[in-house]
This record gives sequence, structure tokens and C-alpha cells, in this order.
Amino acid sequence: MIFPRGGYRPHQAYFAAARPRSELWRTMLGSAIVIIGYVGLLVLFVVYLRSHYGGLIAAGLYASMARGATPGAMILLLLSFLALAAAVLAVTRGLHGRRAGTLFGPKHCAARDFFRVASALVAFNLVLLVFAFLTDEVPRHLDMQTFMLLLPVALIAILVQTGSEELVFRGYLQQQLAARFSTPWVWMVLPQGMFALVHYAPEVYGPNAMAIVLWAGLFGLFAADLTARSGTLGASMGFHFANNLAAFLFIGIDGNMNGLALWSIPVDLTNPQAVWPMLAVDFLSMTVAWLLARVVLRV
Repeated sequence: MIFPRGGYRPHQAYFAAARPRSELWRTMLGSAIVIIGYVGLLVLFVVYLRSHYGGLIAAGLYASMARGATPGAMILLLLSFLALAAAVLAVTRGLHGRRAGTLFGPKHCAARDFFRVASALVAFNLVLLVFAFLTDEVPRHLDMQTFMLLLPVALIAILVQTGSEELVFRGYLQQQLAARFSTPWVWMVLPQGMFALVHYAPEVYGPNAMAIVLWAGLFGLFAADLTARSGTLGASMGFHFANNLAAFLFIGIDGNMNGLALWSIPVDLTNPQAVWPMLAVDFLSMTVAWLLARVVLRV
């Protein structure tokens, strides 16, 4: 059980700003506005593409973005999450009447926690990368010069994508529900159930789709736990950033958002015999990463 026996004391201060306007109807309305705003901004982007480049090119670019098939398409996909961040920040300010910065907790503490967790877990993932090369031959995807040129923009794009998701699930939803309900079974589990369902993609993963949902659910619980233990969003942002950095920049999977990966391996994501061993290793490494994050945070 990840819920600490003594409760989450730092979490009390983290969601305090959400208390004055924590009505359930307001949170549900805010969530709906975030979804509509996010989708609406993406639709406007597609309309812009169609009007400037024609329907055929727009459709091809959108399909390439969905797969993250090239470096440019992958960067556009990651940066498209700016729409999600803009929507949740606007709702926090406009509907709940509080500063959008309260989603992060104390800013200096959030920045400190982010760098502590991200640096430790990136180092951990680099160690895992060494072991990956000891056991298998991993094909190169991008040449080193191209990779290094893209790296600064890629890091910013990954920060945008992971930070935007953290603002919604471990920021807005976790704070609003914690201000209304005292039990972690609501404010922790419910948003992470939603986070997990967002990753349900049977068209990509076939019979493995629910296993991916379970993986995402556990990841979300670990991230929410770090947020509650530290009292800032920085810890979960660092946890998420390090995970996605390894997945998107180190070793990717052919045809599945591997446009920025230095190496890439062919895997049939619909084949349980291929995916389940990888998920087992991922579950283990994710658990170790969560424990390591707690060590560097001293929580």
C-alpha cells in the first residue's frame, strides 16, 4: 500500500488554495472546459493546416503527428500539449479564481523537487540503457549529429508534454478533489483512473490495451503519491519527464512515437508474447524509480 500511515501532511498546504471554490459541480465544469478547450485548440490547428496547405497535406501531417513518425512530427505532437496547459491554466484562473501558479505549489520548492527527481531518474535510466546494450543489439535510428541538434528542442517539447499532463491530473484534478474529499481513494485514485483510460488504445496495442492501461494507472499513482508526499508538482513532473525522456529519446519502438529516438527496435505491440516481458521489466523499473525519487526527496 503506498498510502503512508501518518497521512500526507505536505499535501494539505498543496491543495489549500483550491478550498474556497472546490464545489464538485465547479470541478466537473472545469474539467469539461479543459477538454473542450484542448480539443478546440487542436481543431483550430487542423483548420489552419487545411486552409494554408490543403486537405491532403494537412491529413498527412496530422497522421504523421499521431504516430510521431519523424523528428518534426514528434516535436509538433509534443508541443501540441501547450493547448492542454493553456486550457487548464485558464480554467484555474477564470473558473476557480485562484492564481494558476498554485497548481505547482511553492515555486522554489517545485523547481527544486523537479531537478532532484529528474536528474536522479535520468541517471537511473542511463544505467538501464547500458544494461539494454549488454543483452541485445539495438539498431540505431538517428545519427548522433542529428540527435544532438534536435536535443534542446526535444527536451523542451518533452517538458511541455509531461508538464501539461501533470498540471491536469496531479495538479488541477488532484487539488480540487483533495479540497473536497479527505480520502486518497478519491483524490488520488480517481484522477489516475482517468489518466490510465486516456492511454487506452486498442487500435495500437490490440489485446495488450488493458495491460497498457494498468501500467499507466500505476504510473499515475506513483506520480500522485510523490506530489502528495512532497507538497509540490515538481516531483511528479520530474518523475514523468525522466520516464518520457527515456522512452522518446533513448530507445523507441518502430512506428510508435520514435521520431526523436537515438535507437529504435521493431516490436509488434499487438503481440502479448512480445509486449508482456517488456511491461514486466517496465513495472519493475518504474517501481524502483518511484522509490529512488522518494530517497532523493527524503519523503
